[in-house]
Amino acid sequence: MLALIGFLMILTFMILIMSGRLSAMIALITIPTVFAIIGGFGSGIGEMMLEGIKSVAPTGIMILFAILYFGTLIDAGVFDPVIKTILKIVKGDPVKIAIGTAILALMISLDGDGTTTYMITISAMLPLYKRIGMKPIVLAAIAVSASGVMNLLPWGGPTARVMSALNLEMSEVFTPVIPAMIGGALFVVFMAYILGKQERKRIGIIEVDFQAMAQLAATAEDDALKRPKLIIFNYVLTIALLVALISELLPPVALFMIGFAIAITVNYPKIKDQKERVANYADNALSVVSMVFAAGIFTGILSGTEMVDAMADSVIHYIPDAMGSHFAVITAILSAPFTFFMSNDAFYYGVLPLLAKAGAVYGIDPALIGRASLLGLPVHLLSPLVPSTYLLVGMVGEDFGKFQRMVLKWAFGSTIVMIVVSVILGIIPF
Repeated sequence: MLALIGFLMILTFMILIMSGRLSAMIALITIPTVFAIIGGFGSGIGEMMLEGIKSVAPTGIMILFAILYFGTLIDAGVFDPVIKTILKIVKGDPVKIAIGTAILALMISLDGDGTTTYMITISAMLPLYKRIGMKPIVLAAIAVSASGVMNLLPWGGPTARVMSALNLEMSEVFTPVIPAMIGGALFVVFMAYILGKQERKRIGIIEVDFQAMAQLAATAEDDALKRPKLIIFNYVLTIALLVALISELLPPVALFMIGFAIAITVNYPKIKDQKERVANYADNALSVVSMVFAAGIFTGILSGTEMVDAMADSVIHYIPDAMGSHFAVITAILSAPFTFFMSNDAFYYGVLPLLAKAGAVYGIDPALIGRASLLGLPVHLLSPLVPSTYLLVGMVGEDFGKFQRMVLKWAFGSTIVMIVVSVILGIIPF
């Protein structure tokens, strides 16, 4: 019964947000609350909500200060040289722009952090997309797809969870999966090519003077806000911040807070200017961060009522014994919906050990199950439970439901390509 309530809750949630009948934030708050009451958990809802909010609080605060940090750098004109260089290469061809976006996002995603990837990619490319007339949702689709593939990197999170949950080494989990990642990355470039062709058909190749266009593609509307003399300092500060994030010198939230404090003080030393800059970013920051905390309520209730556990057990229980020899492929396929509907922690620490035990019954090594569990990650990033995705959607000004409808098929495409490559190369057994 608990599993049935959980499945109905998720189905209702997806229908309401993808049909546009409720905004994602309202649905994240109200739908789990209603179903928790239906399930008889009314007395414990408050505590579950608080636990969920506490779990996402560091991420929410980190995203807030990431928006403030990169917003400051955008206004200061840090990404203008990047845009001018890209313009010089791609001119006004939407196909070249889309492929360039994919390559840029894949490279930036090497740091393993979706938030950083989105902030830099969108900040650098959005003015160009708007100037050319390309749809910003195309930019978001390419960015999230690139991040979904590169999220398999050990420092990205999921792979580290697999290694710790199953007590495995990186050579057993990540290294064999690299060819599948390459296949996924090539699919992202192919996806960018297709989307670029669609945009070229819609708007054509824009023939404009490069110098004039580069000037118009500035990332800050007001030239008075730009700080060209501080561009080297801002680059050094950003590189130092990224190095600190990757090396885990301090918690990410602390690093972004310190980085923002330094960036805004150096670029805009006057208190009046600082207040104006913060107020300018407030709208985007509020919409994104409020969504993160709403997602915390959803995950808090989903975990607190143990609906997650019941749903996982029911799915595993109903896998026929005849399919046992294909359990690695089944795990790879299940990892897409499982990581879509629950947090990475819930899946990799709660469900994956159960899948590994079930696979062992059929003689499949836990390392193979661990590799398979990573292949659904491109779909995971479209989950309403992933805070960085709200940041991405907010930055391009799109509706979350519309974004999901457009990108889900491509995300499943990435997953299928990686599964096929893994089976062909023997990374996981068929």
